Amino acid sequence: MIEIERRFLVERVPDDLPTPVRIEQAYLVTEPVSVRVRRKNSARILTIKAGSGLARTEIERELTDEEFDALWQQPTELRIEKRRHELDLGNGHTAELDLFDGDLAGRVIVEVEFPDTDAAARFDPPDWFGTEVTDDSRYTNAALARHGWPE
Repeated sequence: MIEIERRFLVERVPDDLPTPVRIEQAYLVTEPVSVRVRRKNSARILTIKAGSGLARTEIERELTDEEFDALWQQPTELRIEKRRHELDLGNGHTAELDLFDGDLAGRVIVEVEFPDTDAAARFDPPDWFGTEVTDDSRYTNAALARHGWPE
């Protein structure tokens, strides 16, 4: 229920990326908690997130196609499209490299999830990672959907 994750801008996109997963998500609510529906390949997922920074509450559950369609059809312009490439960083770490499409086309963020805050603190990002934005709420997907890319 607690997601521990560090987020970074990307200095340089690595070569030879693995095949991406296509993700589309729509936000029903973004404040004070975010509620989204996500289509990720054949999965349909409802996610509720609360809090900010390194450790946030996250509740997810699979939706039936009918449930997903009912929520996806709600009138919201708060949508994000992206291609996610998962890269093995070694030491049990996986980078989720998101290349955004649509209104955020050309923007890139990378996230790494951890089992606990100690592991997150010990993580040494590779040189292609850029500025860390874990504690900058402007770079959450909910904020990007609502406000666009920060200037």
